[in-house]
Amino acid sequence: MSTDPVPPQNTEHADPAKPGTTGEPPATEPEATEGGGEGVSADAETPAVQAAEAAEAAEAAAQLSEAQAELAAQKLERERIERRKAEKAAPIAAGAKLSGTAADLLAAVRAVEGGTKPPAAVFAPDPAPRCPAPEPARRPQPVAAAPAPATDTVDGMRRVLADGGAPETLAPQTAAALGESAEDVLRADPWHLLRVPGVRPEQADGFARALLGPECAPDDERRGRAVTVWLLEQAALAGHTALELPTLTAALGRQAVPDADAAVQDTLAEGEALVFQDALDTPGAGQPPAATTGNGEEGGEEGEEARPVRVLVGLERYALAEESLADALARVVNSLAKDASAPWESATAAASGSTAELIRAVAGHGLVLHTGGETARAEPAALLTAARALGVRTVAACHTPDGRRRFAALLDEADTDGEGAGNGNGDGAVVTVAGLLAGAEGPGRDADGAFALDLLVVLDAPHLDVESAAMLAESLPDGARLVLSGDPAVLWSAGPGRVFADLLAARVCPQVASRTPDPGPLGELVSGVGIGELNQVDAPGKEIVIVPVRDAGEAVHRTVQLVADSVPRAFGIPPEETVVITPGHGGAAGTRALNAALKERLNPGPGRFGGFDPGDRVAYSPVPGRTVPGRVVRADAEGLHLTCADASVVVPRERVEQAVRHGWALTAHQAVGSRWPAAVVVLPGDAAQALSRPWVYTAFGRAERHLSVVHGVDQALPKAVAEVSAKPRTTRLPTLLRAQVPAVDTP
Repeated sequence: MSTDPVPPQNTEHADPAKPGTTGEPPATEPEATEGGGEGVSADAETPAVQAAEAAEAAEAAAQLSEAQAELAAQKLERERIERRKAEKAAPIAAGAKLSGTAADLLAAVRAVEGGTKPPAAVFAPDPAPRCPAPEPARRPQPVAAAPAPATDTVDGMRRVLADGGAPETLAPQTAAALGESAEDVLRADPWHLLRVPGVRPEQADGFARALLGPECAPDDERRGRAVTVWLLEQAALAGHTALELPTLTAALGRQAVPDADAAVQDTLAEGEALVFQDALDTPGAGQPPAATTGNGEEGGEEGEEARPVRVLVGLERYALAEESLADALARVVNSLAKDASAPWESATAAASGSTAELIRAVAGHGLVLHTGGETARAEPAALLTAARALGVRTVAACHTPDGRRRFAALLDEADTDGEGAGNGNGDGAVVTVAGLLAGAEGPGRDADGAFALDLLVVLDAPHLDVESAAMLAESLPDGARLVLSGDPAVLWSAGPGRVFADLLAARVCPQVASRTPDPGPLGELVSGVGIGELNQVDAPGKEIVIVPVRDAGEAVHRTVQLVADSVPRAFGIPPEETVVITPGHGGAAGTRALNAALKERLNPGPGRFGGFDPGDRVAYSPVPGRTVPGRVVRADAEGLHLTCADASVVVPRERVEQAVRHGWALTAHQAVGSRWPAAVVVLPGDAAQALSRPWVYTAFGRAERHLSVVHGVDQALPKAVAEVSAKPRTTRLPTLLRAQVPAVDTP
């Protein structure tokens, strides 16, 4: 293959000119698992902190990694959410069979499925509707992370795993997942092995047969509960916060659970999942979501019909986070003072266009949504500059360190006094979401545990999962304003939920759509993809180049040639400023194959430390679902030393395999929230079934100056852009919000 500069855009661009994916890879390793599926062990979810001498405990706590601090914050938030839920309703007693509302709901669903009328009592209005804007219990700033499993616990896990024929290498992850009594728990219920990431039901069944012998049976209620929880966890990895009951029971049937209804009831009775009912047709603003009949009196009389509902089952962790988020957002909407807009009149008068609309909306409302592309980020930058001029304590939070850098530059440009993000970034005005939640960045917290700010602007809002969004909203003080800004056409969050899309759909707050388009051929191309059109774009400066290939091998060869030779020579962009984006990790042209070829060309070496050498580009995942680009500095007895966003990171030896990948080539989920001067998007032929409009939009949008498309999917690309939208996610946030916040008329 010639190493000549990349050819100019040609007629092939009209049909198959761009790559895309539904967020799923062409091979067996879907990109949807980015947030906690393939390749992520329990170590990634529960980072290990080496045991220290008692006298050194304070010093060790001060040296916590970003990942550990973030996980500690999440743990404390989940504990706080559980306490709030316990105050709302008494839990079902452990070991008891399902009764009360939960049993009535299940019976109602069965009645509907059988074509009969469900009991009216199920749809009676709640006797005590909850407060529309409850005050959250503040959580303290995290200062420590959970310790590593004790050596004795890990040794005990090795024994029980060996007895069941499971790999002893699972011992640390299993001990971390099940706690100090892991050995006793696993011997009493072998199917608890399904709590370990990466273990599948058939593997847990084999382990159970080895431990239990003749006592192991397909209808064992322990197996039914474990498989139910496992299915809900898999649904969370796919983005759902809950599953509809018929969907869950059908999935249980496919896993050979004889009595799916009994398995669900046992899971609910043991408190391992929660059941909900949501109205299918939206009630009036401010009304409860539960269906009612007639004039609100108890139904069941002839002629009265209950409002249709759907019954949902979800893991407590995500279900309560969604409820907590709805409560916190309702408080943000309702706690703003009625005369709060007066000081903002001068700022509104000084602005124009979409910026003036945004400032005006923020002046009069506690919660505002702002939509737009990359160029539209200048509008929230102008908002923050105006707010700071008024003496308002402001903070902007971005998804990635690169997003923080780019927004800080915009804030510098918007600040006519020269005191913007250049200084503001240092004093906490521009932060990452992860750093803000962990307490490593930002203004800190007040005596009540709330953020010490008056206005929080969250950029890249579509990437917020339900847990992160709940922690942010719960941490806002009364009277503070929240602006969520982002591009609704990009891929949704790697974690459960679709917070930004749900808020747009709920229409409970003002929505300001930017009228500032992204410029140039790249902006025109990406804008077209966003509305389902794959247009042929004039690119006189070779901003867009299509490179057709016949197979995966040629795709890898041409990608290496583009990154190492053609793009640097034609555009002056060095290889370290070019990103390669492909649909998945596996396959002949996935990230593994591409990274191996790029390493051999750009930084060859023996890979003595887990396949890595100094100078390697890497993708570091401190926690599942978040990726930080970095570079290897060195390796020693402590672990792999990286530099990520100008910060030094040491990854312990035992975590390198799970937390670090080579990073010349990324998936779209890994690349989201960042941009590079040049991007090479690789579409091998086996990616055709994985293409979607959000994936194509996200992948193409990572390029600032130049985009090369290594194209091998023929007509599947324009078809995906025109017809394949984002995969639906089952969530409850719109229903919860409409029950507490009046609808807002939005243009």
